[in-house]
Amino acid sequence: MSGKDLHSKPFDEGTITKLEIFENYAKEWIPTFVMSNSVKAIWIFDFFAGTGYDLNGVAGSPIRILQQIKNQTDNISKQGTKINVCFNEFEKEKYNLLEESCKQFLSDNPELERAGLKVYYRNADFAEIFPKAIKIIQKYPSLVYLDQNGMKFLSDKYFLELEKTKTTDFLYFLSSSYFWRFGNEKVFQNNLNIDMDKAKRNPYKYIHKSILEQLRDRLPKSTKYSLYPFTIKKETNVYGIIFGASHPRAVDKFLKTAWKENNFNGEANFDIDDDMDKKQLDLFEGKKLTKIENFSCALRNSILNRTIKTNKDAYTFTLEQGHIDVHASDEVKKMKKEGLISYSERTPLINYDQVIKKKRIIEYKINQP
Repeated sequence: MSGKDLHSKPFDEGTITKLEIFENYAKEWIPTFVMSNSVKAIWIFDFFAGTGYDLNGVAGSPIRILQQIKNQTDNISKQGTKINVCFNEFEKEKYNLLEESCKQFLSDNPELERAGLKVYYRNADFAEIFPKAIKIIQKYPSLVYLDQNGMKFLSDKYFLELEKTKTTDFLYFLSSSYFWRFGNEKVFQNNLNIDMDKAKRNPYKYIHKSILEQLRDRLPKSTKYSLYPFTIKKETNVYGIIFGASHPRAVDKFLKTAWKENNFNGEANFDIDDDMDKKQLDLFEGKKLTKIENFSCALRNSILNRTIKTNKDAYTFTLEQGHIDVHASDEVKKMKKEGLISYSERTPLINYDQVIKKKRIIEYKINQP
């Protein structure tokens, strides 16, 4: 392996965070479709797969994907779902190691082959393989991984193609700090027309969120796609994951994955909004609200002013704000305990199963003083 090979050294803490989020989302995504009686086949694409392991033998995204499929082999065999995985790596040396690593894993775990897993290895440029892959992605539920070398993905010809699909979730790892430094250069602007003056209006630590907000503006007005950030700090540099999906269940699962990674803000591997400092009373400004406290206040006010009338309204609002259902449920329960509102059920019913799956819709009634 060459001296420039990213995998010739151990993964750093930020890379481990990225890989954990990738793996934890796969852990949620795979059984969702495997256990669906209406789904006969699924695809997972890792377009910038790397070598499989780092220098110390820590698993990269391909091995983590295979491990999560292995965890579902009993269900896969029982349901008869066809699992297809495509690992692509452009650099030849990395590709050779990737194929060797994955084939060894499959040899050590023969139950994967018995369950019908099909693994496809590709040594191609992203621009070459994507037009072929998108034809498959359009037909089957797909999970798509793109790592930082895939900056060109954010150009409209790739990004908006995935937006058109109905059952595709993607996680894209972006070197956001490069945009801060080089975003106005021609090589960047040719691929992604980002307004860097606008992106730099906020402090450097928010560059990933700023880029994502501009990506949201490029989505069609009629889109059902939602985008969410997770910022990763590596020493002085800022990177991040952009998650995209059209189905509320997918959004729900990603947000729970992100909040599990960081239960203070659910959107970074560090205290991006300085929420820990907000526990202290400011002498001049009083108590500053944390992200969860701000959300709770916004939800409360929206219920009291009747912008939010039902548990479905509350659940939609929660996802739009990048929060998880327990944050909403806790606040609504608190409002009931305070005598501000009432509802017919024992609990507020703010979660995917009740609102979307079972369609149990209840109204929150304002109690008159």
